[in-house]
Amino acid sequence: MSQSQLKLGFILHGVGPGWDDWRHPDAPVDASTNFQFYKKQAQAAERGKFDYLFVADSVSINARSSPHYLNRFEPLTILSALAAVTERIGLVGTATVTYTEAYNLARQFASLDHISGGRAGWNVVTSWLEGSAANFGKAEHLAHDTRYRLAEEYLDVVQGLWDSWEDDALVRDKATGQFLDADKLHTLNHAGEFLSVKGPLNISRSPQGQPVIFQAGSSEDGRNFAARAAEAIFTHQENLTEAQAFYADVKSRAVGFGRNPDQLYILPGARPFIGSTIAEAEARYTELAGLVSLENALRALGRSFNDHNFSVYDPDAPFPEQVAAEGVKSNQSASGRILALAHEEGLSLREVALRVATPRGHFIGTPELIADRFQQWLDGRGSDGFNLFESVPGQLELFVDEVVPILQKRGIYKTDYKGATFRETLGLDVPENRNTARRAIAAE
Repeated sequence: MSQSQLKLGFILHGVGPGWDDWRHPDAPVDASTNFQFYKKQAQAAERGKFDYLFVADSVSINARSSPHYLNRFEPLTILSALAAVTERIGLVGTATVTYTEAYNLARQFASLDHISGGRAGWNVVTSWLEGSAANFGKAEHLAHDTRYRLAEEYLDVVQGLWDSWEDDALVRDKATGQFLDADKLHTLNHAGEFLSVKGPLNISRSPQGQPVIFQAGSSEDGRNFAARAAEAIFTHQENLTEAQAFYADVKSRAVGFGRNPDQLYILPGARPFIGSTIAEAEARYTELAGLVSLENALRALGRSFNDHNFSVYDPDAPFPEQVAAEGVKSNQSASGRILALAHEEGLSLREVALRVATPRGHFIGTPELIADRFQQWLDGRGSDGFNLFESVPGQLELFVDEVVPILQKRGIYKTDYKGATFRETLGLDVPENRNTARRAIAAE
């Protein structure tokens, strides 16, 4: 029996991550703004003992954007609503450091953490789409390395604000009239390269101390940032060998930064297609892939290249080399992976676009086969768990009802939540309040 246990998250993706997923006969066309739809998914995931729900985000759209991103809920709003209809599952939202005020973000996530009883998580992103700048009155989009320097400073500021209140700062003594121990409320007084924030934050720490920190970059800068500061990292690898290399690299970097590598979970994306037979599962994949038009496949491809318009090229010619530089400006890990695929297999633009729009992944088969693959990646140190998309409607419930019991029987997945907070569920330490730590040192 495996010693480790899988961590599983579920991505709330409304009408689906693809450009044509909404066309599936069983898909609600308004799913991305349908609270009852999300409520049903959230409660199904909690029934399956998923560790968390995850909401991705983008702050720039255009007419070529996917249907889900064109019209969807803001992450903290939907997660706050779902906090009221769930009890134990974690609630992870994406927010960008490049286009959000640090004080507001700290306050919003701290509020979600209190509303949910200590179940919040923040996916720290820097935003790669250049169109985002114009939505926030910025003259230009920051360069990739500059965005990561900002992210490091920004995260330190937000965590400093979350530590504004020591855990026993609120006295609330009705007899004496003392509400606050003023010595245990701290201003931050931060002045750095990018940010100037005084503080203190106007909401105290939650039962889990601070929200859990997620990160989703696989570039060199992204790996270093995650290894230094994140507690979970979303990633994508084409196969187990690549996943093992990434896993070993990031865990090694964490050790290099003086961290316990077991306090950083690596979570590749997975989109299972489940059937009672392999043929049935394959048919479900083929059905979804058959909905995709070439026009939308090219749009999907453009997303990783700063929304580059690929429709101007001959789709049956080799992949256009002149767009490679677009990846440097935007999503380096995704664009680099696509360029490598095109070069290694000599694919045409059409072939690359269709692969990107309808990725097969590694998880197509019977419940037993899906469980086998998950265990292979866990035991082979290719992942600590997975971040799951629903492939076609009904697959989440099928996973909960038929795959989860197999994982539990093998001892590689929990049968119940370990505690009330998200950190307890994940087995993560509660961060010590930096001001309490300073007080203890001063008292020695």
